[in-house]
Amino acid sequence: MADSAPLALVVDDDPGSLAALEALVLREGFEVVTAADLASATARLTERPPAIVLVDYNLPDGRGLEILERLAEPRPEVVLVTGEATLETAIEALRAGASDFLVKPVEVARLKAVLESVARASAYRSEIRSLRGELRELGRFGAMIGSSEPMQAVFDRIARVAPTDATVLVTGESGTGKELVAEAVHRLSRRSHRPFVAVNCGAISANLIESELFGHERGAFTGADRQRKGLFERAHQGTLFLDEISEMPIELQVRLLRVLESGTVTRVGGERPIAIDVRVVAASNRDLDGAVAEGRMRADLLYRLRVLPIELPPLRERGGDVTILARHFLAELGREQGLEKVLSEPALRALAAYSFPGNVRELRNALHQAFVLAESSIGVEHLPPAVGAAAPGRRDGAATGGTEPAGVLLELPMTLAEAERRLLLATLDRLGGDKAKCAETLGISLKTLYSRLREYSARDPS
Repeated sequence: MADSAPLALVVDDDPGSLAALEALVLREGFEVVTAADLASATARLTERPPAIVLVDYNLPDGRGLEILERLAEPRPEVVLVTGEATLETAIEALRAGASDFLVKPVEVARLKAVLESVARASAYRSEIRSLRGELRELGRFGAMIGSSEPMQAVFDRIARVAPTDATVLVTGESGTGKELVAEAVHRLSRRSHRPFVAVNCGAISANLIESELFGHERGAFTGADRQRKGLFERAHQGTLFLDEISEMPIELQVRLLRVLESGTVTRVGGERPIAIDVRVVAASNRDLDGAVAEGRMRADLLYRLRVLPIELPPLRERGGDVTILARHFLAELGREQGLEKVLSEPALRALAAYSFPGNVRELRNALHQAFVLAESSIGVEHLPPAVGAAAPGRRDGAATGGTEPAGVLLELPMTLAEAERRLLLATLDRLGGDKAKCAETLGISLKTLYSRLREYSARDPS
């Protein structure tokens, strides 16, 4: 019996209808078991839990909807099959917990759509089970890495919330990997074959974000020479990731709340509401309750977003994950550059001792800098000054664990070139490895910055 084929239980007391429905379901790649009444259907449920139950409305020993009371967790999808195509029957079925209903004679296209949805959900559950096993053994969950207890709790949380359609709010310090969480939620959802659209609400100017999110009609404002779909429309049937949600202007938060509650969006300059089907994952590195208290975020929007919260731990609370991540990033850089470099034990101890206020992002930047500067073995001297100063036994900087970036240490007499080198590397470290920002801060071109880094790497100073 192939694990990949989901099981369907078909319940109908009419032999002709039962055979026809069984043939249709088999054609869609399902395994099928059948029953003619509630008693035998209940017995089938205990043998092997099905992914879907297709049950007739009227059965010899009761109403088909009664099977909903006999289901164990995880509950399969239940689709009512009825010859009584009335509004009252449909409402009764949905209120009782059925996910859909089909009218006899069953429309093949409609049944196929229902079964495709169930098959995808079954595949996602299998992937989630596989990922859970993988993270236990290897400390990996998709693109995320970590074997520490706090991260395994996050992975389990993602696995639970992903298959739902509820709104997710991801919180955590800057650099902890909130977008990776959003991507994992999308990939493990039924929307994985649809668009994943990400936007940083703090990176778009206040006068453009409304048009960016909701779209605009031609002539809506100066420069609007054509109609434009917003991000909500582009994410239709997929997932929209709203990063730094607290940076959204307060007046736009009202519109966002309306969109979330109505399931429709109106373009700027438009009058016609457009129906959308979008799952929203929002994120912030700020204290959102504090933002509400300060009047920078609406309380009703926060409640609407915080249906399924996921909080990411800072790297300093993840124990041995620093070593796992460091080796992963080094291997990744090696594949990109076609070079193999290793971390020395003193460098590993320095990384483990540093608190990484910039979290995973800062760790990756530190490894990138060290990879550029080192020949083959990365030592403490190749790490950013603040990280190297955290090494056990070092006294040349932040011996408290590196919670503050180290300053530029000038030991006179010193050549101008050496002073320049120390200034450049310290500035790059303070800016979290952002080379463009570093070049701008120092008043040099990005080309000059890269030239200097190559020069320092060639010299390999100790």
